[in-house]
Amino acid sequence: MPKPSPKKRVALATLGCKVNQFESAAFLSTLAEREVEVVEFAESAEVYIVNTCAVTARAAQESRQLIRRALKTNPEARLVVTGCYAQIAAQEILDIVDQPLCIVGNGYKDKLVEIALNDSHCDLEMFMSDIGRRKEICPLTVRQFSGRTRASLKIQDGCNSFCSYCVVPFTRGRSRSLTPELAVAQARIYAAGGHREIVITGIHTGTYGHDFSPATDLVALLRRLLAECPLRYRISSLDPGEITPELLALLASEPLLLPHLHIPLQSGDDAILARMNRRYTGAAFGDLLRRIRAILPEAAIGVDVMVGFPGEDEAAFRHTYELLAGLPVTYLHIFPYSKRPGTMAARMEGQVSKEVKAARVAELRELDQRKRREFYTAQLGKVLPVLVERGHRGKLLTGFTDNYVPVRFAGSDAVMNSVVQVRLDELADDWVRGAVVAEA
Repeated sequence: MPKPSPKKRVALATLGCKVNQFESAAFLSTLAEREVEVVEFAESAEVYIVNTCAVTARAAQESRQLIRRALKTNPEARLVVTGCYAQIAAQEILDIVDQPLCIVGNGYKDKLVEIALNDSHCDLEMFMSDIGRRKEICPLTVRQFSGRTRASLKIQDGCNSFCSYCVVPFTRGRSRSLTPELAVAQARIYAAGGHREIVITGIHTGTYGHDFSPATDLVALLRRLLAECPLRYRISSLDPGEITPELLALLASEPLLLPHLHIPLQSGDDAILARMNRRYTGAAFGDLLRRIRAILPEAAIGVDVMVGFPGEDEAAFRHTYELLAGLPVTYLHIFPYSKRPGTMAARMEGQVSKEVKAARVAELRELDQRKRREFYTAQLGKVLPVLVERGHRGKLLTGFTDNYVPVRFAGSDAVMNSVVQVRLDELADDWVRGAVVAEA
């Protein structure tokens, strides 16, 4: 009898946000149903898939590096490039390669695996469309977030805001929502697969359901998820205006909706916010955070902040720093402004030098460390539920409390992927040492 032919080897690399990670998990789920072998990206493969990002210049550079690395590892491989960089910079990709490849736009990601496994050889395949005309979300299903206790559920794609620095509306199109029925179905798949916690994510998560007729909203979806698939849920980034009294009331009353919010500020200077096309003021943002802390006294509050936006002088930066220093912030995600071609901000006067941006980033990182330590210290002595995720260097188990404190503690592998009660005992660098009290 002839020997069976070896399985086609497929490698996948992913850059960028939780939405990209969800979509790559969907690719892997479909690949698992095929007669292929998924290998590490550094290994030789017959097919390479690069799920790119374009949100910063560095992400675009990393996308190009991965494309070159795949072609260097196996010049004869079938190369499939998708994601946001592929959506807006197809010509740049063509300029850096001299081998055949496939470029798959964000509107065709549901067809990506079929395209990747096609046996035909061609000079160029491009599966693109005007993403701005897409009316429905691209349907993707994830069977398993391999090796993870926490999984992401993409409920929304696209953005209508057109902040002056951001390419996302051009790479992802207008806001489109997943139906509640499909969201519940995906959550049930995760529950059946053993996942204990779901992160609700999207490109502009807070606009969920606004495109439906009749319209619905994020709170209605969360209520349905909690009722029909009662797992632990976290919410990814929400703009300030999307954190409503109804959402805060639900967070305060529902134990399975974890007390953790991530809110983009970007700048604390009102003139810079206006140039960014952000529709709030620094004072309004401050009022919101104080209101959240009053309703959710133990909640983690993360904040995105961008430094070095065009026109940000020292006074504007001081407004941002002083606002954040005086607010009940748990941690900061800090980004230097990155000029993105095609955006309004790329053409603005007053571009800030790399050296000034680096100095401001460093100053805010010091504030971030201080805020984290203050929040973690305030939790010491408390007994809190922790979802056990993994071991740390074979010695300590690790996980996060409901309010997102990273904890390490001694314990057996038997409690992996379960919720245990942990007493928080001691601050140690950027984490807290604890001790298991009981299983939750």
